[in-house]
Formats: sequence, C-alpha cells, structure tokens
Amino acid sequence: MASKEEIIAKAQESITEFDADMAGEAAKEALAADIDPVELIEKGFTAGMQIVGEKFEQGSLFLPHVLAAAEAMNSGINVIKPEMEKRKSKTESKGIVMIGTIEGDIHSIGKDIVSSMLSIGGFDVIDLGRDVAVSTFVEKVKEMKPDVVASSALMTTTMVTQIQLEEQLKEAGIRDQVKTMIGGAPCTQDWADQIGADIYGESATDAVNKVKEVLL
Repeated sequence: MASKEEIIAKAQESITEFDADMAGEAAKEALAADIDPVELIEKGFTAGMQIVGEKFEQGSLFLPHVLAAAEAMNSGINVIKPEMEKRKSKTESKGIVMIGTIEGDIHSIGKDIVSSMLSIGGFDVIDLGRDVAVSTFVEKVKEMKPDVVASSALMTTTMVTQIQLEEQLKEAGIRDQVKTMIGGAPCTQDWADQIGADIYGESATDAVNKVKEVLL
C-alpha cells in the first residue's frame, strides 16, 4: 500500500498533470489509508493548483490548462465529499458563509478551494458561483442571513466592485448583520481596510482560519 507521502504526492501530480482519473484514485487511496481529507486537499490538490497558478502567471500555461487542473481537483474532492459530509453531520455547524466571485469575474478556482476548505472546517457554505451581481449578493444575504459574506476578485478591474458590495449592504441596512470577507490575487489587507471589509483572506487556509477567529 502506498505511504501517506506517496498518496499526497500523487494528488499533487494529478493536478499538475491535469489528470482527473488520477485525482479520483488518489482521493480513494487517501480515504482507504485514513488520511485526513483536509491534509490531502491542502498538501495535495491545493499545492498542485498553486503550481499551476504560478505557471499560468508566468505564461508557461494557459487558461485551458488551469480549467483542466480545476476539473481534476473537483474530481478528487467529489470522492472525498461524502466522507466530509459524514464528519460534518457529527458536528454542529460553526456558522454560515456565503461566497461568490464578484460581478464581471469568471475565475472560480480560488473560491472553490476556499468553499471546500470551509465546508471541511464545519461551516455551512452557500456558493453563489462566479460573475455574481452585487444586487444578488445583497438579496441572498437578506434571504439566507449568513454570518459571513465573501467575495473573490481575481482582476484589478473587478476588485473595485467589492466597494459597491460594502456600500449596497449599508444601503440595504444589513451591513452590521454580516461580516464581509474579500480575497483573490490582487486583493490585500490594505484594500480590505480601505473599503471597510472585516476579513482579508490571503490564501484558502488563511481565509478559513480568519473566519474561525471571527465566528468561534
């Protein structure tokens, strides 16, 4: 039987090789070997996605590669999900987090990783998807009453829309009922401070830890 290190390395390789079948196999092996799903996702799949993301930024990989890597990661996570759901049902929900990629932005990899990690961490996650209108965020906050609303922006042209989210939540009179979190490549702590967001998630792990700090 493969060692824990080998299985995690295989999970990482499945992403960098864009191999959905290998990702599924690695996930099954991890479950059989009783490897913590969080560790498999962080050190295997997410680590692989970071390598792909860096190569994409350097111009040695292109968008189809990134999408293929994300597809492979989803295959792996779908195998682990039932086990995560089982663990989650044994624990009480730690809070509700609503998440979406901001209007005009179709990137969803970072958001998908964060929502998977939050879900594993025991939070109920409402994923609004990508290219989500600010008005939709506001309507859904009113309707679902989450504890945290998180918006992801991967481009400098779309991150400015995060200001509108802050403003429209205030206009709707519900800004004080929810914590706001921002994340995505161009976002920084300074930007969060500037627009008045409560939390800045630098990475998926950082985002989860900060949500825990705020809610628990």
